Amino acid sequence: MEQYVKLTSQRVHDVILRVIPGHFATPNSHVNYYMDMAALKSRMTEARAAARALSEVYYTSHPVDTIVCMDGTEVIGAYLAEELTRVGVMSLNRHKSLYVLTPEYNMSGQMIFRNNLQQWITQKNVLLLLASATTGTTVAQAVESLKYYGAEIVGISALFSVATKIAGLPVYSLFSPMDLPDYSAYNHEDCPLCKKGIKVDALCNGYGYTPIR
Repeated sequence: MEQYVKLTSQRVHDVILRVIPGHFATPNSHVNYYMDMAALKSRMTEARAAARALSEVYYTSHPVDTIVCMDGTEVIGAYLAEELTRVGVMSLNRHKSLYVLTPEYNMSGQMIFRNNLQQWITQKNVLLLLASATTGTTVAQAVESLKYYGAEIVGISALFSVATKIAGLPVYSLFSPMDLPDYSAYNHEDCPLCKKGIKVDALCNGYGYTPIR
């Protein structure tokens, strides 16, 4: 695989996204770029900058009680909770503090929350935070699961998203195809790279990638 290319968001100039061109298979699609978000999700300065940028859209919106973090975005989620609290975004929780949760998944891949965590989901204003949204399938399933537990979803935030709306909810992202105009995502069965005989470079998901050749 080729070396990283660094992208600067058109929306947030102090946040960098590292991408690798190639042929990659995700759980729901094939894509021609891998988004390496390890530093954004794990390095303190970058995670804090990402959280600050993501928080701006919620300054004057609904109260936020709980942030549900997918794809290893817990560090960003913690900084996001801190930033929302700092600027006065209201929480309706008894202790006036935001909760940052990571979902568990059952054998079918469905998001679940154990009984001791449901108190911070049911009838709470929930912000869903994820690394990337390509087809929107996984996010739509997450929204459905949260609604099953009685959550009021007040926003969806992503580091990178192709979709601008999922399950009827707007998606706010730091990076979009505007920052990478030749980015493409295809259904597994309709991938033109596969039809040209170009082998898949790696399997990837929100946590990372595994080269297969």
